[in-house]
Amino acid sequence: MPHHTLLIYSTVDGHTRHICERMKFVLTALGQQVSLVPLDQAESLDLASFERIVIGASIRYGKHRPQVAQFINKHQRLLERKASALFSVNVVARKPEKNQPHTNPYMVKLLRQLSWKPQLAAVFAGRLNYPALGFVDKQMIRFIMLITKGPTDATQVFEFTDWAQVEAFAHQVSALPLPSQA
Repeated sequence: MPHHTLLIYSTVDGHTRHICERMKFVLTALGQQVSLVPLDQAESLDLASFERIVIGASIRYGKHRPQVAQFINKHQRLLERKASALFSVNVVARKPEKNQPHTNPYMVKLLRQLSWKPQLAAVFAGRLNYPALGFVDKQMIRFIMLITKGPTDATQVFEFTDWAQVEAFAHQVSALPLPSQA
């Protein structure tokens, strides 16, 4: 019988969902049953019926959406009884010195907010889609990129995601011991 994994995502521009879709592909190939849902729909599910729960969250302007920490805090006891993982998606993670959970400032900040300690954590570099941004967001992000020595060509899309890293994380999620196996 395949193990049932729940992938929950919080995304601003859709890239975190795209990362979860790649994880779902890998986990399915490994024989897992996988459900993929946005954070705002996760409350309607029977969370206890899943053996593994993975939460992915993107940042915008240096912050994860507050609903991410609210959801985790509300379901902390359940998450502690499950094989669980957390990942953050942000453009800062494009830098090698900021692409680990303990070196990425946004993941460090999120983990400090939480009492829950996921069994597995990761940080993935995201995507910067300048053409899809509104004027104000585009100018603010260009300014941030200028300061941090990132790309500033507002006509381009820059994808920084290391897809091999995403797939390796999915393999790690699949290998997490289930509570009855721990």
